[in-house]
Amino acid sequence: MHPRRHGALRGAEESVTVGFYSPLPPARTGVAGYAAALLTELRRHGRVEVAPRRCGVALYHLGNNALHAGIYRRALAHPGVVVLHDAVLHHFLLGQLDESAYIEEFVYNYGEWHRALAADLWRGRAASASEARYFDFPMLRRVLERALAVVVHNPEAARMAGAAARVVEIPHLFQPPEPVPSESAAARYRQRLGVDPGAFLFGVFGHLRESKRLIPVLETFAEVRRENPRVALLVAGGFISTDLERAAAPLLDSPGVVRRRYLPEREFWLAAAAVDACINLRDPSAGETSGIAIRLMGLGKPVLLTGSQAVAGFPEDSCVRIERGAAERESLRQSVHLLTLANGAAVAIGQRGATHIHERHRVELAGTRYWDLLAEYYA
Repeated sequence: MHPRRHGALRGAEESVTVGFYSPLPPARTGVAGYAAALLTELRRHGRVEVAPRRCGVALYHLGNNALHAGIYRRALAHPGVVVLHDAVLHHFLLGQLDESAYIEEFVYNYGEWHRALAADLWRGRAASASEARYFDFPMLRRVLERALAVVVHNPEAARMAGAAARVVEIPHLFQPPEPVPSESAAARYRQRLGVDPGAFLFGVFGHLRESKRLIPVLETFAEVRRENPRVALLVAGGFISTDLERAAAPLLDSPGVVRRRYLPEREFWLAAAAVDACINLRDPSAGETSGIAIRLMGLGKPVLLTGSQAVAGFPEDSCVRIERGAAERESLRQSVHLLTLANGAAVAIGQRGATHIHERHRVELAGTRYWDLLAEYYA
């Protein structure tokens, strides 16, 4: 880092040096947990204040949750460094704008010749959670044009952001819990869930939406269990879609499926330590890096991920990639069999994943890279 810039941030006498704008705990969003860890780390470098009226340089965290609405507006009015936790803001804007404003925003992003398409997308917005068209149009132009720089977490998000702004890839951070749950605590938690000590327990965590492929996961699990009854599946998280919840209800009542709703932080880490593997699919993808996947890999658990550019930064042998489209179910079924039947496969993949996360994703590394970037734009 350039010494003068570093000194400018450390020694500034303004009321605030870095302004930090993000949802924070207890907000029920993965961005809140990420932001809390990053905020603590940034404060090791210098002065940072949450949502100040004025600051030397601003860091804005943006995602598809409505909790980001005020942050989005401020990022347009007072340009700063923007973190795109989702590289598709289409769904966010569908929830924030009325029909006329949405169509005009779409035209601003993609041109007048797309006005009819915008009207069609508005009419069909009830299917936006699963229909690929809504992911094909990220609607990022306005925020990219205003941002000083844009932070993304993976190559797919960088591609989606394009060349309209300076794009900086900073790997998604990992901060382990203190303390890490012990083996005995994890065993007791499994007992609470009613899972046999010798069963191979898979876990699905987080907000349950169509793109997490829950129905294919549940149907594939039912097939596998008919062949191998010593597998179990924990589904932990709240449904975003009532339609998906209704469709999944009969499958969630199947033998071997354990249901939990939202998990507080402490229980999440217990559950993460208790599972033998995590299923964390994304299709269609919003270019996000899953904080859940990073956490589970950091604990040494094998994670099954949809194969895409979003996971291109992970070594081939550090996770399990599931094919997209028509091959998804067979790919998932074979991978589940591999982990449950191949002696030592799950442990080996988990160990390689943990090594990668601890080498590339430590919160200290992320904090330094953010601080260096912010220093370049300090006013």
